[in-house]
Amino acid sequence: MKILNCQAVAEAEKNMVFAARLTQRGHRIATMEDLLALYEKSFSTDTVEAIGGLPHPTVQKFAVITVAVVGASRRFLAQITRHQNEVKFMSASLQYSNYAGQADFAIPYEILAASGSVRELYLESCHRGMDCYGELCGAGIGHDAAGYATPQGLRNVLLISATPYQWKHIIGQRICRRNTDETRIVLLKVWQELYRLSPVLFSVQLTGAFCQRDKCLEGKLGCGKRLGTSQGPSEILAADYPALFKGGAT
Repeated sequence: MKILNCQAVAEAEKNMVFAARLTQRGHRIATMEDLLALYEKSFSTDTVEAIGGLPHPTVQKFAVITVAVVGASRRFLAQITRHQNEVKFMSASLQYSNYAGQADFAIPYEILAASGSVRELYLESCHRGMDCYGELCGAGIGHDAAGYATPQGLRNVLLISATPYQWKHIIGQRICRRNTDETRIVLLKVWQELYRLSPVLFSVQLTGAFCQRDKCLEGKLGCGKRLGTSQGPSEILAADYPALFKGGAT
């Protein structure tokens, strides 16, 4: 994955602080010059942390961060698009793209970490589905209809745009151990990059799984394996998915 507009993270910090200050300084703003002076006023990381932790999400919605994900499965697409509030998606289309002879497949982590014979069994199943897809296309069936025969593991290309507030919500929900491994891995990698660009705005305390920030919100459906309050994305990836660092890939 890659953040396509890295500058939006710094923009998000600036706009967040500016919006929060604006609510308290309306009486001091008489001209556009006054407003722009406030907009350009410097701020500290402590200010970002303090405002980022307030229960006022609107100030975190004046920037959009766009992430590209190449290689995640169609199953991941079905799961992540449940997030619709202030989030936009654009995916490669089965209607317009012809995958006959060009398909590749995401390998679920559990299968990746298993024996070679298990991985072969999975890939054979994927190829059978794509063989059917190719035969349907060859019989004159449109790519869209033939796409119903494609496996869930078919690799995809996806763009996701969301406000910082929604990214934090998505990450907090989707790195929970109750999600599929692929979903966790992708969102941990997104968090890893956002954290690199702004360790304050996307800290563990403001972005981590709900169990890291306060308590599990799943009640009786919780996994019972709470993540450490000091575990950032890199630490979680290394602890939960060691096979990723042994030459494997999802």
